[in-house]
Amino acid sequence: MVRTATTLHRLLDAAPALAGDRRIRLHVTLVPGSEFEADALAPLDGLRALQLPWEEATQRSFALILAASARGELHRLRGPLTLLPHGAGFSKRMPALPDEPGDGAPAQPEGDAANGLHPDQLLRPDGAPLARLHALAHPGQLERLAAHSPRAAVPAAVVGDPTLDRLLESQPRRDRYRHALRTGRRKLVVTLSTWGPESLLTRRPGLPLRLATELPYDAYQTALVLHPNEHAYKGRFGLGLDLTPERKAGVLLPSPYEEWAALLVAADCVITDHGSTALYAAALGLPVLGAYDGGSELLPGTPMARLLEAAPRLDEQAPYVRLLERVLAEHRPESVRAVAADAFARQGNAVGELRRRLYALLDLAPPPVPPEPEPLPLPTEVARRSPAPSVFALDGEVDADPGGDANGAGDMVRVVRRPVSGRVGDHLAAKEDWAGLRHVQSAGLLYRHWDGHAATASVREWSAGVLAAYPGCRTAAAVLAEDRCVLRVRDGGLLDMRLESAPAGVDPVAALCGVHIWLVKRRAAVPAGQRVRCEVGGRRVVAVLQPLPDAGAGPG
Repeated sequence: MVRTATTLHRLLDAAPALAGDRRIRLHVTLVPGSEFEADALAPLDGLRALQLPWEEATQRSFALILAASARGELHRLRGPLTLLPHGAGFSKRMPALPDEPGDGAPAQPEGDAANGLHPDQLLRPDGAPLARLHALAHPGQLERLAAHSPRAAVPAAVVGDPTLDRLLESQPRRDRYRHALRTGRRKLVVTLSTWGPESLLTRRPGLPLRLATELPYDAYQTALVLHPNEHAYKGRFGLGLDLTPERKAGVLLPSPYEEWAALLVAADCVITDHGSTALYAAALGLPVLGAYDGGSELLPGTPMARLLEAAPRLDEQAPYVRLLERVLAEHRPESVRAVAADAFARQGNAVGELRRRLYALLDLAPPPVPPEPEPLPLPTEVARRSPAPSVFALDGEVDADPGGDANGAGDMVRVVRRPVSGRVGDHLAAKEDWAGLRHVQSAGLLYRHWDGHAATASVREWSAGVLAAYPGCRTAAAVLAEDRCVLRVRDGGLLDMRLESAPAGVDPVAALCGVHIWLVKRRAAVPAGQRVRCEVGGRRVVAVLQPLPDAGAGPG
């Protein structure tokens, strides 16, 4: 029984509990009434699941019914109902919603009852428990439910959290996820935003873009994980339009099913409001920074509240780089895992425990092969939807090597690239065939990745044409390989640039930016064999420059 996209995702995470059994025929139906039901069944499009209209579902009998939300008229269904949680920790107050609730629509919360554990949600109109099995993730949740309503607690049992089990099962794939995301050796900082008026995106709408444009691009990668209701409320097109600046700055924007979880496994740090996704990050041992500004939704004393109390706070007035460096250096994984342990019991065993209880309701012997959580797929599409920025603001320092010769051999350039936003920096670099015309016209460095099959006659002709077309450009560069570029410098001719013993994963464009900054400061002829040391993202690479003839065959 699917109410929203969130509930479907939870049910799919629990599906391995019924895997490998040909005796079972599975149907899916949408429980009507939620304002967030748009595209709720979209993840099923590729799965070809059997679907039933709601009214037909209410007229049939079933051997087992699975739901991850108690909302809607589930009491009309015939068959033993198993209720799974659609979040972690039960940390938010029950919203005061009139008539038919909207599954998380902004409203003032009431009392101290947790949303998902309120007896009004868990009892039938006649007062009997709605479910035959209410699967919870931790004994503390069972105690809270029994305190609010002993009758609603009768069918409750501690099973664990199948979604957490998927995350734990996927941890050996961490390096593969980071490769798919093109993270490299950068630190992946993931911002988590829940839904509603107290969410991070509502209260700090500029935070994701500021992170992306303030943190050095070659040292940090950023991502934004939004609640599925945000996706349903805006739609893919509307949300994509809203987040255009973030996308152009390289912020990863995962989908609300599976991709967000793969990014969490790949992450180095998370920044969060009071949404329960942060508890999964804590269970993985990740550093958590709090960015919740208080309000009425978060219940005190819950695991999420305790996590935010223990977490360092994101100070908007402090430079992000220094704050993150300190948090990462001081982080102790066992401390956050201890808080998450109050939200998740039976870690790694939830699917097996759920299978045992479901088959007891089915009155069937379970299949002989033990169930296993399904590892998360590679998030290959996320990076495609948020490609590398095409415009960078550059800040650089050039230090002459005291031991170098008159030509400045061994000079050091420390360069920091940031995706362009309001602040331009000392220099501007733009991808000539991809950036917007406004930036192309004003960039001092224009570059292009040369694939050898372009219609341009040669690198020489292309670079000469660039300098002629854009008077503000000082350096036009063709990136030929991971370790080689050819540059045309205004009033300086052609240069061949090769990277000497470049560390794996160093972006040649980053080294190119360093050489450009060095050339701007030098403004003199470059001798053969000139060496320029570039420090980018904490790593060093040596660029060796050779003058090239300005006529004849291509660069070769």
